[in-house]
Amino acid sequence: MLVIPAIDLKEGKCVRLRQGRMEESTVFGEDPVAMAGRWVDAGAERLHIVDLDGAFAGIPKNAEVIHAIAEAYPDLRIQVGGGIRDDDTVLAYLEAGVEFVIIGTKAVSAPHFVNDLCLEFPGRIIVGLDARDGKLAVDGWSKLSHHDVIDLAQHFESDGVMAIVYTDISRDGMMQGVNVEATARLAQGVRIPVIASGGVSSLDDIRRLLEHEDDGIDGVIVGRALYEETFTLQEAIALAAGQA
Repeated sequence: MLVIPAIDLKEGKCVRLRQGRMEESTVFGEDPVAMAGRWVDAGAERLHIVDLDGAFAGIPKNAEVIHAIAEAYPDLRIQVGGGIRDDDTVLAYLEAGVEFVIIGTKAVSAPHFVNDLCLEFPGRIIVGLDARDGKLAVDGWSKLSHHDVIDLAQHFESDGVMAIVYTDISRDGMMQGVNVEATARLAQGVRIPVIASGGVSSLDDIRRLLEHEDDGIDGVIVGRALYEETFTLQEAIALAAGQA
């Protein structure tokens, strides 16, 4: 299982939110490029970057910072989400060295967009499905839709997306534990990898996710727990690799 550290960008800084609320942000770093270097030095193979301002605005707001990270660490596999609503934005990120782009809101509001992107950029598209109380959330998690998570995931699988990032918003940034049960149900419902996100608070969360690795949980995104030094990235990577 891949352990993927997260960098959430707000106004050019590294922050973490609680339950996706922009007004409840904590700044953990003024220099996102240096923060990316910290995770690279700790052994990260992939980095999860979210343009929070972009997610709310519907257009990229921190693209220059993301491009700088990709330029500084060309061997780092980067996945980016937040405010990606057209193919020009996708192309710009991919040309900058980003490996995967994550489509969230527009995947829900205009599912054909994902199909078009998978045809245009095969192997480079991930869909982010963010849920609260079983309902999918859109527009920076500010609105809830009525779509079923597994039904939509199966639809995107048939379109050709590489993976699904599944986030339980109610757990995100709260250090209350990942929603293993819901993540496992989703992984069992599709054949493509599922990446768990939201609420990882201890190494025990990773242990519980590892129990469902055969179900298709392929990775876990970790944010606040790393920034608050609940455990180290090295410890998490060693555990996920079966070395701890």
